[in-house]
Amino acid sequence: MSYVEGFVLAVPAANKEAFRQHATAAAALFREFGATRVVECWGDDVPDGKLTDFRGAVKAEEGEVVVFSWVEYPDKATRDALHARVMSDPRMKALGEMPFDGKRMIFGGFVPLVEA
Repeated sequence: MSYVEGFVLAVPAANKEAFRQHATAAAALFREFGATRVVECWGDDVPDGKLTDFRGAVKAEEGEVVVFSWVEYPDKATRDALHARVMSDPRMKALGEMPFDGKRMIFGGFVPLVEA
């Protein structure tokens, strides 16, 4: 069964191109090490909620855009092994600083329940 890892983060709008380049390079490594799909989505219609919302979840500040991303894997074991490999790969370290505040990123792993 497949496995999905989801992410929500806030990126300064001025860093859009730097983020795209960073995400593209990281996606190539994820694919090389076993991910079947990597999707990075730049916020376009992210409304403020009354109780909670994406912006609040990542404490987005003025001038930041919410990014919604996911990575698909064949299974959880592949995801777990991939993380160890990616984080120790010199190419990942060569990407340098992330163009966003990683402390405000939220993420988690999910088992698909419905696929249509």
